[in-house]
Amino acid sequence: MSETDNQQTPETIEGPSTTLVYNRNEPPRPEVLTVLPMSETVLFPELVMPIVLDRQPVIDAAQRAMRNDQPVGLILGEPNDNHEDIRDSLHKVGTAANILRYVTANNGQHHLVCQGISRFRVREFFEDEHGGLAAKVSWIDEPEAEGDKHVDARMANLRNRALEAIQLMDQPSQELANAIRSIESAALLADATAGYLGLKPKEKQRILETIELEPRLELVQSFMDYRLEVMRLSQDINKQTQERMSEYQRKAMLREQMRSIQRELGEDDNVTEEVERLREALDKADLTEEAAEQTDRELKRLEKMSESSAEYSMVRTYLELIAELPWGKLSKDAIEIQRAREILDEDHYGLDKIKRRILEHLAVHKLNPEGKAPILCFVGPPGVGKTSLGRSIARAMNREFVRSALGGVHDESEIRGHRRTYVGAMPGTIISQIRKAGTRNPVFMLDEMDKLGVSAHGDPASALLEVLDPSQNDSFNDHYLGVPFDLSKVMFIATANVMDTIPGPLRDRMEVIEVPGYTREEKKQIAKRYLIDRQLDQAGVTRAQCDISDDALDALISGYTREAGLRNLEREIGAIVRHAAVQVAEGKPGPGVIGPEDLHDIIGARRVDDEVALRTGVAGVATGLAWTPAGGDILFVEASRAPGNGKLTITGQLGDVMRESAQAALSLVKAQADALGIDQERLDKSDLHIHVPAGAIKKDGPSAGVALYTALVSLLTDRQVRADVAMTGEISLRGQVLPIGGVKEKTLAAHQAGIRTVMLPERNRKDEDDIPDNVREALDIRYVSKVEDAIQIALEAEAETA
Repeated sequence: MSETDNQQTPETIEGPSTTLVYNRNEPPRPEVLTVLPMSETVLFPELVMPIVLDRQPVIDAAQRAMRNDQPVGLILGEPNDNHEDIRDSLHKVGTAANILRYVTANNGQHHLVCQGISRFRVREFFEDEHGGLAAKVSWIDEPEAEGDKHVDARMANLRNRALEAIQLMDQPSQELANAIRSIESAALLADATAGYLGLKPKEKQRILETIELEPRLELVQSFMDYRLEVMRLSQDINKQTQERMSEYQRKAMLREQMRSIQRELGEDDNVTEEVERLREALDKADLTEEAAEQTDRELKRLEKMSESSAEYSMVRTYLELIAELPWGKLSKDAIEIQRAREILDEDHYGLDKIKRRILEHLAVHKLNPEGKAPILCFVGPPGVGKTSLGRSIARAMNREFVRSALGGVHDESEIRGHRRTYVGAMPGTIISQIRKAGTRNPVFMLDEMDKLGVSAHGDPASALLEVLDPSQNDSFNDHYLGVPFDLSKVMFIATANVMDTIPGPLRDRMEVIEVPGYTREEKKQIAKRYLIDRQLDQAGVTRAQCDISDDALDALISGYTREAGLRNLEREIGAIVRHAAVQVAEGKPGPGVIGPEDLHDIIGARRVDDEVALRTGVAGVATGLAWTPAGGDILFVEASRAPGNGKLTITGQLGDVMRESAQAALSLVKAQADALGIDQERLDKSDLHIHVPAGAIKKDGPSAGVALYTALVSLLTDRQVRADVAMTGEISLRGQVLPIGGVKEKTLAAHQAGIRTVMLPERNRKDEDDIPDNVREALDIRYVSKVEDAIQIALEAEAETA
């Protein structure tokens, strides 16, 4: 190694990344040093180390110091292009060093070989005349510890540990070991050991800033103990791996010898071949360590069984399941957001908010595949496309799709599987569907989550808590399987019609996305784009032989079906197509285009009455709006009175909440009797009866409060309710109209029933964006905050004779 001219050739001993140097000359100690900020390098006194310079200001400063034959100060920090920031980020203790060699490599990198001189402490940073960074420093002398038995003991202990660490290296250096043995200075021993120990820069800086010998030796000793433990463990792991490999080879040889002996004796060739087939399948299955141990035990049991044994088939079936599960097989995600958007638009019309949320989910998964994504739960009426959304997501992600119907499941073992001690035991639906998918990361749809049951055999909803928790399902334990299986890569999607029947802890694990019903226009477009073609394909009929006009579709939607989804509409379309199929099968050309006038002859009379025709001009009848699992609906609130003593009768299969709303409405009417112009004597001497038709259907909820109040006021003031007005909202005893849910479904129901004016609570104004544009334009939506506002809108202007 070459050096600068003013230095004698030092005695050097090379180590892995540093060189110990015993220099005989005392170097100069200037009060001002050129500072070279280091981001990853800490040099100790009396050691030699190569340094890479990667910033132009540092390169310029090093070149000036080299030309002027001056030492430099190496200080650890986070350098950047702002001098003010550099000063704030640099440590105050560094190492002064002589530049022994400056090399510019072929790739343009600049290298220094520096020899540490001594520690120093910065008194003040300043900018030198060249614009570089310099510092006024105080030099730190190494403390003397001759005759200190504590230091000598620590020094001897550190030397032994350092020599042990050298022997544990992949390529032990005898020269480095000899250098460590020959060091007599406690300070140099601590610094040299820290130099080759492979510590992080911040850990080296801690040692550099520790001046006193005993604390410095103790600190280096603690790092050395940790490093030794890591090296020992690494060596043990390598040894165990080699032992396992040799043990595997020995077993393979013994098995081959056993097969040869059994062939010579003619003993049970079928069992041997079956065991070998299973062993080969299990070897290819990429099992976890725990699963491999379990299957190894079962294989040994199987080898000792006779093929006629009853337990033989049970063990073989179990091992076949283990071999067929995709322990390490993953589908490669191919998420392209634009392609996913096209797939969702191709498969589903409308549902813009739902599609946007799905695209957000896919985008997050693409950017962070290892993140724990939330469990999505699609909630909405039957037939709105919840299950088909899951299929579209699987297609967009290039994953397998599996579905498990949970409706009617009431046994925990159907989720977790049966224990193998029972005859006829089998895995649960989760493991069975994963086996069917063939990959460990399918899109898994849990359909009809709200239809789970509870029985004496356990609660399946509780078993799903582990499945749907991203922090737990990486070690899902199926009772039949007996070993943990990783479900963390599975994308679970749940569906439900209502959330009320799903237990709270299970609901808390899912992100609920509401899938509302369709408008008439949306149903029409979906029928034209999807339903008609699907039914034609199933029946083997062409568009030329049978087509349905737009007017006929309108008549089907309004007169034959009333639902939030599309299932009944598709059935009616299927009936029309089958009618055409009969004609085509008879050799006729088919009906051609079906118009509204043809529907009566093909599928019969209208099945849905016009709700507007049902409203009669009688005081005491109000039209309310309700939410049901099948979407929105309208209901009539009828009130009548008879001579009596103020008794209130409520009928129509009303729940407790709705009965309380009726009581609250009557109390509010009595309190406002004078303001409403109602004779108090008329109230006291009349029995009131409130009835909500469709008495066979249970109804509950507080949102009929406004309709109940309006019906009572209409009855007692003999003022009719406008036939084209429907209302919803909860009321309080102070006459306030409180917010409700299901705004979109209720307004859709009003639109389909021919309602012109809809009254909503003022605090539901924020939900107006959920209402489709064509419905919002067709309806006159009035927002009310008090019942007085509702009365002014709903009742006719003048009272009429009862």
